[in-house]
Amino acid sequence: MRESELERKERERRDDLARLRGLRPIDDDFMRCIFRDNIPLAQFVLRIITGKYDLVITGLETQKDMKRLVGARSICLDAYGHDSEGRKYDLEIQRSDYGAGTRRARYHSSAMDIENLDAGQEFDELPDTYTIFITEHDVFGRGAAFYPIERVNLVTNEPFGDGEHILYVNGAYRDESDIGKLMHDFSCCDPDDMNFDVIKDATRYYKENEEGVAIMCRAFEETRKEGIAIGLAQGLEQGREQGLAQGREQGLAQGREQGLAQGREQGLAQGREQGLAQGEEKERIKNIRQLMRTLNLTAKQAMDALMIPVDQQAKYMEELN
Repeated sequence: MRESELERKERERRDDLARLRGLRPIDDDFMRCIFRDNIPLAQFVLRIITGKYDLVITGLETQKDMKRLVGARSICLDAYGHDSEGRKYDLEIQRSDYGAGTRRARYHSSAMDIENLDAGQEFDELPDTYTIFITEHDVFGRGAAFYPIERVNLVTNEPFGDGEHILYVNGAYRDESDIGKLMHDFSCCDPDDMNFDVIKDATRYYKENEEGVAIMCRAFEETRKEGIAIGLAQGLEQGREQGLAQGREQGLAQGREQGLAQGREQGLAQGREQGLAQGEEKERIKNIRQLMRTLNLTAKQAMDALMIPVDQQAKYMEELN
C-alpha cells in the first residue's frame, strides 16, 4: 500500500532524528551547522590547531563560495574566517582521504590568494593564509597530530616566507593534549562524552534543542531535495546519452538497409542496361553477318547498310574477325 504524504513526512522525520543522533562534528553536514555564526567555536578550534592562543577571530562564513576567475573551477569552503591581524583561514573537514589531496590543498590556498588581492594592490598586501584539513584518518601514516606544509628554499634550507601555510590535522590522533582531546570531541556523537564545553554546547544545541533540531531537519530536507535534483539531472543526461546511442544504432541500421536497397536497385538497373546493350550488339553482329552472306557484301558495306556509326564500326569489326 502506498504511503500518504503525511506518513512519508513522519517517516522522514524519524529517519532524520535517528541520523542526527549518530552525527559527529567531523561529519560535513553537522560541522557546517555547528560552525555557522559560531565565532567562539571557530576561534577555540583554530587556537588549538595553530598554536596561536592569542588569536582573535573577527569574521566567519560557512559554505563560502569562491570563484573570481571566469571559467575557473569554483570551490566552497567549509569554514572561512579572518583574525584581527588580517590572516585568512580555510578550515576543511574531510572524512575521505581522497578529498584531502595535496593538489586540492594547493587549489584552496591559491583561491584564497585570488580572493584577497584586488586590482591595484601591491603583492606585499597579500595576507597570510592558512589552509587546514582535518581528516578522519592519518593520511600520512606517521602518527603525528599535525603535518605542516611550508615552502622551503632547497639551497639555503630556509623558509621561503611567502605567507602560505597548509596544515593537515590527524583526526585519529588521541592523547591528553588539547589537540588529542579536540580530535576525540570531533569524533563523538554524544555531547556528554566531549571534553570541551564550547564544542559540547554547540553539539547539544543541534541535537537536543528544539530550535537546533529543526535547523538540522531542514538541512536534511535540503540535502534530500538536492539529491533528487541531481538524480533527475543525471537521469536526464543518461537518458539523452542512451537515446542518442540508440538513435545512432537505428540510424546506422536504417542507413545500411537503405544502402542495400539502393544498391540492389542500382545493380539491377545497371544489369538491365548492360544486358540490353550486349543484346543489341549481338543482334547487330548477327544482322551484319546475314547481309554479308546473303548479299555478298563486305563487313564495311554491311555496317554502312545498317547505318552503324563509323566510330563504332571498329568494335564490330573485331567481333567479326
